[in-house]
Amino acid sequence: MILIKDHKQTELFDPWRFLSPKRRDLLDKTWPGLFKDIILPELPVSRIFPFFSEGYGRPTKELYTVLGVLFLQQTFDLTDEETCNQLTFNIQWHYALNITEESDSAKYMCPKTLWAMRSILVDNALDGVVFECVTKKLADVFKVDFDNQRLDSVHIKSNMRRLGRIGIFVSGINKFIKNLKRQDKDRFESIHADLIEKYLPKKSLQCFSMVKPSSAQKTLSVVSNDLFDLVMQFKGQPEVTAMHSYKQLERILNEQCNVEPANGGSCVQVKTPKEIPSSSLQNPSDPDASYSGHKGQGYQVQIMETYAATDDKEVREKTLNLITHVQVEPAHESDANALLPAAASAKERDLAPKEILADSLYGSDDNCQKAKLADVEIVSPTMGEKKETIICLSEFETSASGKILACPQGLAPETVKKKKTRHTAAFDSLHCSGCPNQAHCPVKKGKKHYYLRYTEKEMRIAKRRAYEQTDEFKDRYRWRSGVEATMSEYDRRTGVKQLRVRGFDSVRFCATLKAAGINFLRAVAVWIALNPETNDNESDGLDLNHAFLIFKEQFIKQWRHLKLDLSPRY
Repeated sequence: MILIKDHKQTELFDPWRFLSPKRRDLLDKTWPGLFKDIILPELPVSRIFPFFSEGYGRPTKELYTVLGVLFLQQTFDLTDEETCNQLTFNIQWHYALNITEESDSAKYMCPKTLWAMRSILVDNALDGVVFECVTKKLADVFKVDFDNQRLDSVHIKSNMRRLGRIGIFVSGINKFIKNLKRQDKDRFESIHADLIEKYLPKKSLQCFSMVKPSSAQKTLSVVSNDLFDLVMQFKGQPEVTAMHSYKQLERILNEQCNVEPANGGSCVQVKTPKEIPSSSLQNPSDPDASYSGHKGQGYQVQIMETYAATDDKEVREKTLNLITHVQVEPAHESDANALLPAAASAKERDLAPKEILADSLYGSDDNCQKAKLADVEIVSPTMGEKKETIICLSEFETSASGKILACPQGLAPETVKKKKTRHTAAFDSLHCSGCPNQAHCPVKKGKKHYYLRYTEKEMRIAKRRAYEQTDEFKDRYRWRSGVEATMSEYDRRTGVKQLRVRGFDSVRFCATLKAAGINFLRAVAVWIALNPETNDNESDGLDLNHAFLIFKEQFIKQWRHLKLDLSPRY
């Protein structure tokens, strides 16, 4: 049965009047007060309604409390046990979640309830909905300007062990044999006794982890053949092939080995490291994790945020830099494919930027052209470097349409032609043959003329490279480095780089809510900056509001104890 409390409804009597003025002021002016007044009423509890009955069954925990607890857990990077203790004993959490009762049903949550509620959000991707609600509310309250934004990615790790190639084979075999023993003992007993003795005991993984480098290749060949034998032994048995652990064996075999026919059978050849795809299985305990040649095993998170392009420290302290987009990806995904989805996602939620700062991987010519169609300018360095000994296309005088008007020496072309996206400019042979820059010029000798051939893309890239050398570009692009501080804050305050969970859905849930938590913590800092604490001397008396509350309570108390004879007289 659904249980919710309307946190937008004001109380007739202040339930927090038992707090002393100093403690109450601290709660109001720090994160509990902001969370209670702004975030808590906006949490999307209605999205949880379909998973419970409105009129039957035991009442749920108060749903605003549940969502608030899950949000605060990721914000402050707490374990499940720590989270339950904070809800039970911490008055800051009680104030933030507006829990005014003293019952166990209001202030106590067992770990199992926390797991169950979290599973609902994870399985139904509701973490994204929470992020959108929190971000949109903070944007409205703090009047965030979305015109200028910057984008970057950060590598994160799930709670899995880093395995080498031998470890991947051995862990996959061990997991399959264990599951087969639990589910089908008859088929388990059909496995050769040597394989069971080698891979099933608890110490088997430890033994294989101590293989010497000189014996690694031989051991790798042995375990790959053992894995192949298991795959072939149960290949025609649907009950076994449907098992998740068996599918992992097939995946490891396909990714790590080449199977070739030999002498009426099959020969297993272990692939070289260069042949193994970066999307290959890294650990059977987390099949969604992949590999980045630059940063290693795990996942990556794409983060886009707003920024204030001003050197005024006071203005920056009072301006909220808001994370507007969070996208969790396997580690092998390229950053080049993340920019357009980020811009489209922000636009769908009315958070669209006019300018995005990003590094060179995001700023491909294709991305810049497609973003331009969506009225978004990408400020990014081009890939590669300009050759100093070659005259750049940008040094030629061109028209707005890209037509060559003159070379760097001031010579106009005799003819200019265009075919689709390719341009050709023909220059006078007599002039070009005697030009002092002829050895470094992209204009090359032809049959009748000297020709300059280029595409529109080459011209755009050349102009971008020339623009990168200007002070205007350097002044605009210097604000991109601020996103590195965001990544540091993201990890330092929420622990996102080393999560306690495994699997893509759980990693996405944690990373998304932690990003929402960063938005909230930043909003708290801006809120404090906008409302500085006054240093007035303490007053010996009570303020009018507090005095009125005391008077009201005493009046009602005395009125209830009056015994007046109000019966009619005849």
